[in-house]
Amino acid sequence: MSLAARSVRRCKARQERHAWTFQSALVALLAVVGVAASVLLMPAPRAFAQASADGIIEIIQVQGSQRIEPATVRTYLTLREGDTFDPVRIDRSLKNLFATGLFANVEIVRQNNILLIRVVENPIINRISMEGNSKIKTEDLTKETVLRARVVYTRTKVQQDVEKILELYRRKGRFAARVEPKVIELPQNRVDVAFEISEGRPTYVRTINFVGNEAFNDSDLRGVVLTREERWWRLFTSNDTYDPDRMNYDRELLRQYYVQEGYADFEVISAVAELAPNRENFYMTFTVKEGPRYKLAKVDLDVNVKDLPKETLQSAVIPQTGDWFNGKKIEDTVDAITNAAGDAGYAFVEVHPRVQRDPANKTASVIFQVVEGPRVFIERVDIQGNNRTLDRVIRREIRLVEGDAFNTAKVRRSKTRLENLGYFKEDTVKIDNTPSEVYPDRTILTAKVEEQSTGELSFGVGYSSATGALFDVGITERNLLGKGQALTANFSIAQQQSQVSLSFTEPYFLDRHLVAGADIFAQKTDYQAQSGFTSNNYGGSLRLGFSYNEYLYQRFTYGLTATNLTGLSSSVSQYVREQSGTAISSVLSQSLTYDRRNNVIDPTGGYFVTGSTELAGFGGNERYVKGSAGAALYAEPLAGWIFSSSVSGTYIVGLGRDVKIYQRNQLGGYSLRGFKDFGASPRDAVTLDSLGGDWMATASFELRVPLGIPKEAGIKTKLFNDWGVIGPPKALKDSGVAFFDSRAIRGSAGIGVEWTSPVGIISLDYSPFIFNAQSFDKTSHFRVNFGNRFN
Repeated sequence: MSLAARSVRRCKARQERHAWTFQSALVALLAVVGVAASVLLMPAPRAFAQASADGIIEIIQVQGSQRIEPATVRTYLTLREGDTFDPVRIDRSLKNLFATGLFANVEIVRQNNILLIRVVENPIINRISMEGNSKIKTEDLTKETVLRARVVYTRTKVQQDVEKILELYRRKGRFAARVEPKVIELPQNRVDVAFEISEGRPTYVRTINFVGNEAFNDSDLRGVVLTREERWWRLFTSNDTYDPDRMNYDRELLRQYYVQEGYADFEVISAVAELAPNRENFYMTFTVKEGPRYKLAKVDLDVNVKDLPKETLQSAVIPQTGDWFNGKKIEDTVDAITNAAGDAGYAFVEVHPRVQRDPANKTASVIFQVVEGPRVFIERVDIQGNNRTLDRVIRREIRLVEGDAFNTAKVRRSKTRLENLGYFKEDTVKIDNTPSEVYPDRTILTAKVEEQSTGELSFGVGYSSATGALFDVGITERNLLGKGQALTANFSIAQQQSQVSLSFTEPYFLDRHLVAGADIFAQKTDYQAQSGFTSNNYGGSLRLGFSYNEYLYQRFTYGLTATNLTGLSSSVSQYVREQSGTAISSVLSQSLTYDRRNNVIDPTGGYFVTGSTELAGFGGNERYVKGSAGAALYAEPLAGWIFSSSVSGTYIVGLGRDVKIYQRNQLGGYSLRGFKDFGASPRDAVTLDSLGGDWMATASFELRVPLGIPKEAGIKTKLFNDWGVIGPPKALKDSGVAFFDSRAIRGSAGIGVEWTSPVGIISLDYSPFIFNAQSFDKTSHFRVNFGNRFN
């Protein structure tokens, strides 16, 4: 074929291909137009569904329901008769039925035009039991679980309850606990559920380590945190088991401790508890960042309240320039300034401490800004949670009443006073304030409490160098009938002293801040070894007291006592024999105490001063006046080194009559260690019976020495030095009785150890050094006391 012919054929083929492409495009366009027209002309979907008989749900049928009505099952469906078989709505209906928790299995199937719902109901729980638990009571476990008798059983709820039970055991420090639920099938689609519990061994904290601490060693910081390392002597505490909530609290304790010591930038970077592979021990590690220790370069007041002079508040500022930074003192100062402003008639003030730190120079400045706050008053005070304690008992401890100006410091003080009552569980007292819904300048105080048992039945056993072996039993109710009254009955018997007593105290006598009380007692004391007689006392007293402020309080007491001396033999001192018979003493006494100790039970700082007087002669046949005074000072010169010093003096004078021997002062024993009871007192020269003295003065110095033993061991060691002097009875000079007398100042020095053991407090004082003992004195190098009370 020639080249021209081939060219002609290619041109024809190209024309045919172009023609076919155009025809194809035309056909496709017509098809699209046709589809669009059919869509536009299509009838409504329901009309189409009705036209197709096999796409409509004609009947919804429920199968398998026993307790649950079919109509109830249908309410959970998103489909109704007459609807189409929509897969999406069928799936949603299936999920709704499973979500009810009523069914173990659900099926939705289509049979022609019937929608068939097949269900298998979850069984009903007949009974729930806990097996194998001894460390946690069954009722405590069931309080936390969801499943109950006569409710629907589901696997999800069972698993939730297993986790709840395990969580309770973890809080008890038992991370090795195991819980296995057992389901026992019963007729009529019922089941019994039993939780088989393997409590396992307690998961103790083996070690507590600290990383990043330089200012304080690990031993110091272990004494700060509440969690303790496992030791054999911690038989009656659970603080040596791991508790995540307690560990979080430990972080806050560490922060407070460092901030009080001047480390204002301190932070706990991390707190990690690692469980050993055997699941029996935890290893806790606190990583801390101490930062610099700051000294106060400047402490000042900035008062921006009209007509309120700065000098009025200056005395309330606790920290001083040159002191170490102390966050606790700053908080206390805020309260003190607020109270001082309130006392001056300015209730609506706010105190903002502004702290500026200079890390380069390790100094800080604190400026207490005092500004006018919003004028807010108390609309009402609500009480919640008290089932037994009367409202008025709680209200009288709250420092604010309806109509008072709102005062944050008084709210905090009210919370402290409620906690000090001892009627409520620890850390459960809360006082919240919420704005009034009616008045914009009013607030509502709500005191929330959780009550605890206030009754105690106690038994005690012990030994004392003063009284010998002893046993006592007592019953105490600190919140009698919910009125805040205290009632105590006690009976004790010992080798040298036995007594029975009954005491009642009303803390708010006549609905005022008056503490009133009454006591009756009978006591028998054997003084045969000291003075050759036995004293039998019977009587009672009435008490009334009040506080001038938080630190100064006054007490008045009237007592009526009958005393009979028995056991007097011919070998007893003539002076003592002449005092035989029964004497009636009618005594009015008062005491005034100013107490600034930081802790009444175990002080480490502060002081107190007290003075008292007694006057006998308001009836009865005893006549005397007695005065006493005492003071004590406490300080902590070094961490853990507690120094204390105390002095006391007393003087008794007969008013026209001789003072009885049992009223006189006796030196020795507790008043002067190293000497027996009455061991340093004047004595009959023939019988060597102790005769007592008209006046006596003592001084004592103690230094508690840390031995590096953890605080939780409960061991305290101290060095002591005691001094005392006593003057003889004036009446002895005219009695014709020969007696030994020396107004020499005696002294002793030694070491004391006190151990708070699992069986009670055991104390031992050893006095190897005795100074200036007289030839007629009776000394004793050892003094032992031990005892325990079981509540």
